[in-house]
Amino acid sequence: MSHAANRFRLLFMPDLHRYTAGCFFYISGDNVFKSIVLPVVLLGTFGAAHADEGQWQPHQLPQLKSELKRIGITIPAEKLADLSKHPMSAMVSLGGCSASFVSPDGLVVTNHHCGYGAIQRNSTPEHNYIVNGFLAKTRAEELPGGPNTLVYVTEKVENVTERVLKGLSPSLSGKERHEQVESRIKALIAECESDKGYRCSVPAFHRGGEYYRIKQLMIRDVRLVYAPADAVGNFGGDIDNYEFPRQAGDFSFLRAYVGPDGRPADPSPNNVPYKSKDFLVVSAEGLKNGDPILLAGYPGRTSRYKLPSEIRFARDVDYPAKVATITADLSVIAASTMGNPNYDVRYASVAKSLNNVLKKTQGLLDGFARKDIAAIKDVQDAEFRGWYKQHNNQLKNGGGNLLSDLDTAIGTDMQTSQQEAAWAEATHSDLLKSARTLYRLALERQKPDAQREAGYQERDLSFIKARLTRLEQSFVTSVDQARWQAALQRYAKIDPKNRPQGLDALLPKLDAVPALYKSTELADTAKRLAWIGKDADAFRKSNDPFIQLAVRLQDAAMSLEDRRKEIDGNLERVIPQYMEAVIAWKKSQGKPVYPDANSTLRVTYGTVAPYTPRDGLVKGPFSTVQGIAEKATNKEPFNAPANLLQAIRDKRYGVFKDPVLGTVPVNFLTTADTTGGNSGSAVMNKRGELVGLNFDSTYESITKDWYFDPVITRAIHVDIRYMLWVMKEVDHADNVLKEMTIKYPKR
Repeated sequence: MSHAANRFRLLFMPDLHRYTAGCFFYISGDNVFKSIVLPVVLLGTFGAAHADEGQWQPHQLPQLKSELKRIGITIPAEKLADLSKHPMSAMVSLGGCSASFVSPDGLVVTNHHCGYGAIQRNSTPEHNYIVNGFLAKTRAEELPGGPNTLVYVTEKVENVTERVLKGLSPSLSGKERHEQVESRIKALIAECESDKGYRCSVPAFHRGGEYYRIKQLMIRDVRLVYAPADAVGNFGGDIDNYEFPRQAGDFSFLRAYVGPDGRPADPSPNNVPYKSKDFLVVSAEGLKNGDPILLAGYPGRTSRYKLPSEIRFARDVDYPAKVATITADLSVIAASTMGNPNYDVRYASVAKSLNNVLKKTQGLLDGFARKDIAAIKDVQDAEFRGWYKQHNNQLKNGGGNLLSDLDTAIGTDMQTSQQEAAWAEATHSDLLKSARTLYRLALERQKPDAQREAGYQERDLSFIKARLTRLEQSFVTSVDQARWQAALQRYAKIDPKNRPQGLDALLPKLDAVPALYKSTELADTAKRLAWIGKDADAFRKSNDPFIQLAVRLQDAAMSLEDRRKEIDGNLERVIPQYMEAVIAWKKSQGKPVYPDANSTLRVTYGTVAPYTPRDGLVKGPFSTVQGIAEKATNKEPFNAPANLLQAIRDKRYGVFKDPVLGTVPVNFLTTADTTGGNSGSAVMNKRGELVGLNFDSTYESITKDWYFDPVITRAIHVDIRYMLWVMKEVDHADNVLKEMTIKYPKR
């Protein structure tokens, strides 16, 4: 959706384990039906009675003592709320994925797809670590993750709402209000980042009702330690994505390095492993159906508090357009890279990311078709508005035209977001994006640092350099040209009323695009980076066609940006008042309220549980290595490594064999409340020991970003026993196993 939409995004019986431990089955025939009809009914009963909904801020957990105790968590809630204590002190962010320390020497475990950028960066057709996997037997052999691979350790979270919002005049325009809020946030960040080893942020919670300042140690020397082959880490590929049963070994290991003084430092051979204050103990004991779990990570965005009109806009307008665009873009990438292994490697990460977004977006559309979430929200919205009419005078910001102002602001937001989507199509070129970033940086550097636009301050320079450098591993001129030409053709078909005013006249004709690529020097990394630091006049005098186009587009870009600021400011004024009322309404019903996910540290909980996606079908809660052998075809995406298949045939399961399943579990399902960004999140048992990694959701669960349905929502995790088994029996990663503290089951 639009930038604003992103910023302002809602027990089984133990005996059942022996019936549902395999992949899935249909209920058919009298004997099977008699065996499982009661547990299947209980699935709906228990799911509805105990909704494990909520992506909770750690400080909220003491409010949930009874719930945590109910499911069997033994860690005190007060301890879970303390970021300086185990297990929260072991949780880290990778800036888009989640991870955790698993040794005192900075060893980090996360998903394979979260380490994919580092794997791809070091891969060549001759040394293809994507296909073959990678293992550093010594620390000297560990490979650089690159400037985009970072580890963030959250050290402090403080409520700064008053400092952000106090004294804002109600007479300010939307743009003026937005810019005042942004100015205060930048000041809070600058104050926090007086120590340059830290990266600070001030995200909004409850759609702008609260602001917290988050202080994170930013470790910028991160190295690849171990990743299994893609045939393990991505087994099933896009076919199995969001599906269950699946058998993906979606894990990899990185290591955080710092300078000899223990402080974050640029990559250097002299750096040493970061001494993590805490790390997770690994439990190979495993889980069984009905067991409790805790999950901690950095979920990206949810939209649980969206209005019905916003859901319908996403369902009927935004998501269908996104599906069409991504599908077309992927087709262009596939056609442009076909037959060239080097091109294929360069765009592997891009295509993987696009495919994931595509399947999730299509899953959202399918979910909206399966259950009318907008209609459900209509009922809730009507109940809320009825309550609000009776109680608005009791609220701090009650009275006035809140609801009508809210509807107006959201309507304007949706209208403008369509023009922003059209702009994205018209400028869908990595070289053009680079040129626009460089020119904007030159313009912003004419101002004092505190007055520059967020994203273009001195603190952002390393990130800009990293993005511009990253093209070296993920760019081919002919592919970028083909993608942009196709995007321009799509743009030409957009209704003119949904295109930014004046943009058409600034864009090159389709047949003129090849000449731009032939004449530009921006495809060369050194020449691209050389533009950093040049003044705006140098850009205006440049003969480079992409630089010239970036200069021509700037006024139109600023016009659209200013309109967005006006809209954001109005949303930031009215939505917090709305959320204050919603929170009061929910509290009147005895319901605790959690904020939408916003890429900050959250905790969720749940139980291991199967589910019924449709009548007569039960899935989960475990898949096993037998499923790998059954699916293996020796062709992508089901091309399991030969030594892994041999280990399955030989039944070399050792201590990793589940006593009930009689084999090694691969993936499992829980009722945990997760979303994008939770990839790599630690899944812990009742004692806070690592038992798995989150990496996906079931297809039927995708709409949980908008509406949490406890009966159908399931998260998918890779079982720690499979990870350890692959490390021992397949890849012989003995050095990594030895470094971790592993509790093996007593047999």
